[in-house]
Amino acid sequence: MRQRLGSQMDFSTPEGEPALLPPTSMSWRIFKNPVALFIGGVTAVLLELAEPRVRDAIWQHSTFRSHALRRLQRTGLAALVTVYGPRTKAKAMIEGVVRMHGRVSGRTSEGEPYHATDPELLDWVQATAGFGFMEAYHVYVHRLHFFERDAMFAEARPVALLYGAAGSPTSQAELYALFDAMRQRLVASPIVLEFLEIMEDVPALPGVAQPLQRPFLKAAVEILPRWVRKRLALGDRWTLTPWEHAFVKTTAAICESIVLPSSPAVQSCRRLGLSESYLYRRR
Repeated sequence: MRQRLGSQMDFSTPEGEPALLPPTSMSWRIFKNPVALFIGGVTAVLLELAEPRVRDAIWQHSTFRSHALRRLQRTGLAALVTVYGPRTKAKAMIEGVVRMHGRVSGRTSEGEPYHATDPELLDWVQATAGFGFMEAYHVYVHRLHFFERDAMFAEARPVALLYGAAGSPTSQAELYALFDAMRQRLVASPIVLEFLEIMEDVPALPGVAQPLQRPFLKAAVEILPRWVRKRLALGDRWTLTPWEHAFVKTTAAICESIVLPSSPAVQSCRRLGLSESYLYRRR
C-alpha cells in the first residue's frame, strides 16, 4: 500500500501503450484503491495458505519470514503491473514469474508432492486473488452488482492464461464451484497464524497509517467465507469492532476520492491520454 510501490516503476511510459486490461475494466476501477488492494491481498494469501500445496510452495520457497516487507512490495508491484503496466512490461514480468514457478517443487509437511506449475494450484491462486480484491472493494469501498463481479472474472481470463491458469473461474458461479471443490483440501496451519503475526509487525503502511494495519488485517479475515474462517480457526481476535469497521470504510472512501498523480492508476491514465480523474468519476 505504500506509495513507493508506484515509484518503483514509471507507469506513464511508453506513451500510448495499452495495458493487458482496458481502462474500462473492473480491475482498473478496483486496483486504484489502496485499501482494497491491501485488504484483498491479505485475504487472497490467507486462502492460498489454507491449501497445503500452495502453502508450502510459498513458505518453503520465499523470503517472507526474513524479508516480509520486501516480499510484500514485490508482490504488490507485480499486481499493479499486471493490471496497469504497459503490455510489453507486464508480459515480460509474467514470463519471469512463470519461469520462477518452474523451479518451485517439493513436498508438503504432510508429505504430499507439489509443483508450482500444477494447473490446479495456478487456478486456485488466480481465483483467490480475484475473490480477495473484488470482495474487499465490494464490502469496504463500493457494492458491486452481480454483473460487475462476473465481469471482473471474465475480463481476467486472458491474463490468467498468461500465468498458466487455464481453468481459473470466469464468473462468480464458477468461483463458488471451485470453492466447493476445494473445501476438503483447506486446512488450518500454524503458518496461517504466523503470516498474520508477521503482518501485524511489518511496517507495510506509512508511519502515520500504522494504527490502521491491525484493523485492515481484521478486515481481510472478515471477508473470508465463513466456513473458511472457521476451518482456519480464526476466532474473535480477528473480528472488527463496529468502530474499526467504520474506520476501515471511511479510509477506503477517502482513498476512493483522492487523485494521486504519482499512483500507478493515474500514471497509466496519463500514458493512454486519459484525464487523471478518469477512474474517479462517479459511475
